[in-house]
Amino acid sequence: MAGLFDLTGRTALITGSTRGLGRAIAEGLGGAGAALVVNGRDRHATETAAREMREAGFNARAAAFDVTDEAAVTAIFRDLEAEGATIDILVNNAGIQHRQPMVELSLADWQRVIDTNLTSAFLLGREAARRMIPRGRGKIINIGSLTSELARATVIPYTVAKGGIRLLTKGMAAEWGPHGIQANAIGPGYMLTEMNEALTANPQFDAWVKGRTPAGRWGRPEELVGTAIYLASGASDYVNGQLIFVDGGMISVL
Repeated sequence: MAGLFDLTGRTALITGSTRGLGRAIAEGLGGAGAALVVNGRDRHATETAAREMREAGFNARAAAFDVTDEAAVTAIFRDLEAEGATIDILVNNAGIQHRQPMVELSLADWQRVIDTNLTSAFLLGREAARRMIPRGRGKIINIGSLTSELARATVIPYTVAKGGIRLLTKGMAAEWGPHGIQANAIGPGYMLTEMNEALTANPQFDAWVKGRTPAGRWGRPEELVGTAIYLASGASDYVNGQLIFVDGGMISVL
């Protein structure tokens, strides 16, 4: 049974994996046997994270590039191929947040959030699929959110992007499923990450999260690992176009 979840011999590219959810997912996939391609925009941070993962026993290489830059995305896949790295698993995790009332929101901030959280998944998914289709196999995991399903005031661009991730995932499944590719998404609940530090430090919001979540607490990044391994492995070969919430039950209750 354990072989169902074995990722030995496979290579995973995880965007935004120098810290937070992306790093937890990367280390989880590495623990299941996958070779890792660690990504971030900052070269020093990316190389440092990859080195730390190697020191922890993982097979990891750094790939510093901007996920919103089409030319950079195309180039990194070309460079990885030249190095003999075949991307079997793509995790579209890179994301940013911008909190502001919509009537005050600039077009530039709207576009920045949409490009980082949604367009990047299209760009990387397209490049990965172009290579996975001829091989007849591949796994794509997009990181959604509670806002893939529900809206919250002051985070409208993020909500739109994560809602788009849900349907982008279904579109990927529709087009690429016949070629042996499974595209699914994970919807994290409120997690203890650097991006949420301002929220965890707010006593009122902290109490709301704990009271609203059946688990009674915030999630930990490492609690996404099991779902990520499942979706990256042969155990999910007949699962396609799905969004799995890992949220302590929040989205299931009134």
